[in-house]
Amino acid sequence: MLLELNRLEIPPGQKLLLRDITWSEFEQVLEELGEHRGSKIAYLYPILEIMTPLPEHESTKVFISNFIEILLELSEREFYPLGSTTFKNELMQYGIEPDSCFYIENEAKVRGKERLNLTLDPPPDLALEIDVTSRTHTDIYVQLGVPELWQFAAGNLQVLILEDGVYHSVEFSPHFPQVPIKQFIPQYLRQIKTDGRNKTMKAFREWVKLELEK
Repeated sequence: MLLELNRLEIPPGQKLLLRDITWSEFEQVLEELGEHRGSKIAYLYPILEIMTPLPEHESTKVFISNFIEILLELSEREFYPLGSTTFKNELMQYGIEPDSCFYIENEAKVRGKERLNLTLDPPPDLALEIDVTSRTHTDIYVQLGVPELWQFAAGNLQVLILEDGVYHSVEFSPHFPQVPIKQFIPQYLRQIKTDGRNKTMKAFREWVKLELEK
């Protein structure tokens, strides 16, 4: 890059937009930024966005990811979590890093893999995006073909299902059709602030058990 990215400082909650970025430049940016960094990227040719999350963003993604893991465990669903893995496709000229993602139906196909090739491997079955100071790039997720996307913004959880190339908001997650997550996950997130993480996760686990027994 003409300007070394490691010399740039992006304050938390802010983003940097780079225009007219080619695929080779995008790959170079990823290499310069490295894997162990605090920023997120989203690339849809020819625009690259680099964003540095706020602490609120980071804690919320961890807590909701914990809730998803509990839901999957109690539903006795095998899963493979890949966190903020970078997904990219040169042929389609896009790249995205979800806040968290999970392989569920396709878990066995990626189990144990350290590197994924989206020309051969399936996309994650469920992805999570936390919108505190930025918006979810649903257009990139459409290109990626993620069947279910959770979007958390302004204290509300939205469950989006991909149908015919468009995301539609639904009331219940197809992965957890018995559990009213849209209403209760925000409630348990608020409870963490007063009761603490461990006590709240225990309460969430007991609530899910009751919902699955209905």
